[in-house]
This record gives sequence, C-alpha cells and structure tokens, in this order.
Amino acid sequence: MRLIIRQEDLKEIIKMTEKSDVEICGFLFGRREGNDFLVEEIHFIPNRLNSPTAFEMEPLAMVEAIDRAEERGLEVVGIFHSHLKCPPRPSGRDLRGMRLWPVVWLIVDEKGNYGAFVLEGDKIREVGVEITGE
Repeated sequence: MRLIIRQEDLKEIIKMTEKSDVEICGFLFGRREGNDFLVEEIHFIPNRLNSPTAFEMEPLAMVEAIDRAEERGLEVVGIFHSHLKCPPRPSGRDLRGMRLWPVVWLIVDEKGNYGAFVLEGDKIREVGVEITGE
C-alpha cells in the first residue's frame, strides 16, 4: 500500500505548514489503483479551530471541495494536516478522525518530516509514500 503524491504538492503542504502558527488541513483528491492511493490534486481547507494543537475542517468548505472534485471524477483518497511541535504520527484525536474518514492520513511537521497512515481495524499502519516528478 502506497500514497503516491507529486513532489510539488508535498512541497506546498510542507511550505504551508512551515508558514502557519496553527495546524493546516485539507483533502488529497485522486483515485485508488489497487492498494495505491494516487493523489492528483490537493485542496487546503480552513481549520475552524484556528489551533496549533488540533484541527477541524470548515464544513461548508469541505462540501464545496468534495463537490468540485467529484465533478472532475476525483474522490477523497486522503486527508492531510500538520503537527506543530510534535512528531508526524497520529494522535488520539487523529485516531477518532481516522475512524470517520477511512482514507490515508498524511501528517507533516514544521521541519518537513511526514508520514502517511491508514487505520486497519483498531491498528494504525504506516504506508509508504512515493514522490513523483522529482
């Protein structure tokens, strides 16, 4: 199982993480190919908590982004967000979100480190990240 993402998209997520004082968040849109999650587009969603330690995507912006993606034949293949001052691994709060959104979760820290994770049963599993367009 892999998350396949363009270098420019990952760099944009990292850049926004480095510039922000609050957790950033958004969707990874694309398609599944077998066990792979192929990201074709990223979409930032405002963090309505405006918090450095937690995120909640703004609901109306979520619906609008998903509608636009579906019009182009894309689906939600992942969620991304940042962790400031802690490792890019799922927190207890993330685990609750992973149960609601059973897709890949890409977590980035302010140093540019990242990890991708899925929930299988009650176990968090790290998945490989393949960067394209290098």
